[in-house]
Order: sequence, then C-alpha cells, then structure tokens
Amino acid sequence: MNKTLDSMSAEELFELARQREEQEKELAAQERREQLEALQTRRKEVLARQAAELAAIDKEIKSLGGRTTSRRKRAVKAGASRSIGASNLSRMVVELINEQGEMTTKELKSKLESQGVEPRNISQTLAYLKRNGRVRNTGRGVYAAA
Repeated sequence: MNKTLDSMSAEELFELARQREEQEKELAAQERREQLEALQTRRKEVLARQAAELAAIDKEIKSLGGRTTSRRKRAVKAGASRSIGASNLSRMVVELINEQGEMTTKELKSKLESQGVEPRNISQTLAYLKRNGRVRNTGRGVYAAA
C-alpha cells in the first residue's frame, strides 16, 4: 500500500512522521550503545595495560629488594619514639608489670617511653590484658601481675 504524499490524509502523514521519528530515535540510541561499548572496551584495554605495567614495575622493585605495598609512614628520626605492634606492646607491658610488681598507668607509660616505645592505646592494651587474665586491676589506674 504505497501511496504518494499528495494522496495521504493528515492522519496518515502524522502517523508516517511519528514512525520516522521513532526510527531516528532508535538509530540514535543504537549509535550511543555502540559508542558506549567501544569506550568500555577501550577502558578495559587501558586498565589491562596499566595493570601489566604496574606488575612489571613491582617485579623490578621486588628484585631490587624493595617493598611494593604502601605501609604506614613511621618516624625514623634518631631518638624519635617508634610504634610497635599490639602483641609486642602487650608482651612488654606484662614484662614491666611482672618486674615491678605493681604499676600505675602513668608509670607504665613513662617506662615504655624511656625504652623508646610509643605507648599508643595503653588503656586498651591494659583492658585486653585484664580480660585475658594476664594482669589485674588493684585500684584506679593501678595494675599488678595476675
């Protein structure tokens, strides 16, 4: 049923225009999808190249004896307090309390600082040791060996 434009009614012309508009929208959407897929493919390629380059750099760093993971920066200056692991701090606290018999939190902190250890979270460490039965609380801020 091919009619010429001259022989079509207004409703038929309107319907034809609407169909043409939908086709154009669909074509534009298809073009956008293709562009999006192309960009996503390009992005994956760039990420793969970057990962390969980083792996090569990490391998070279490791072969030279370096570390490739970022670590928390610590003070390395001479005489500066150094941070130690929680298990080492717990061990040191128990040893000091065993030597002294009974110590206040303040004494414990100053003793650790004099040994060059930064006593971070000392109250949490003492609470942990108390829960595990390694030290006991004899008064407010005073601890003894369990």
